[in-house]
Amino acid sequence: MSFTAEIWEKNAALFEATRTMPFNTELAAGTLSQERFRHYMIQDAHYLIAFGRALAIAAAKADNTDEIVQFSIGAQTAIVVERSLHKDFMEQFNVTPAMFAATPLSPAAHHYTSFLMANAWSASYPVVLAGLLPCFWIYAEIGRDIVDRAAKNNPYQSWIDTYAGEEFHAAVRAVITTVDRVAAVASDETRQAMHAAYTRAAQLEWMFWDSAYRLEQWPV
Repeated sequence: MSFTAEIWEKNAALFEATRTMPFNTELAAGTLSQERFRHYMIQDAHYLIAFGRALAIAAAKADNTDEIVQFSIGAQTAIVVERSLHKDFMEQFNVTPAMFAATPLSPAAHHYTSFLMANAWSASYPVVLAGLLPCFWIYAEIGRDIVDRAAKNNPYQSWIDTYAGEEFHAAVRAVITTVDRVAAVASDETRQAMHAAYTRAAQLEWMFWDSAYRLEQWPV
């Protein structure tokens, strides 16, 4: 069994909880409220800045030139390509640049971005990649699941199509291959740290979607 197959199996229950949570169930049905999706998009746009930075740090830590390129392009994609998707949705749901700038990170988004940056700066290259992998892999599998059961005329179809699309899945497969490569030569201690980083990030993925569904704000 490959390392990524092992890590997916270990976290299968967590993925199922994410797949079936109210946010994703209602998004697939097209019944998710605009208010909840707007909250999610604003927080996700904030999140992607930190994700892009973490990918750039991964590129700097990469141990071969192909992976420097892989994660440098990944950082560019996170900032440029996905920002375009957010821009379209923000226009559709009446989120002005001023509104976005005035909206702080929610507690869950703050937790997730803080984890990504701390892990990127402090951990070894394999552990950095393991912490980044859930955002790639879980989104791809959620997109694949939702596209098969999405309601017709779904108002969130372009979001679904992005994460169910072959271009995104090809990028995810490339990251999985890289994670398996570094895990194959890693020490047992490093592999354990990779497991811990992946699980924490996967938990934070669940918390991120759940916080959007609850319209989470800072309590004080």
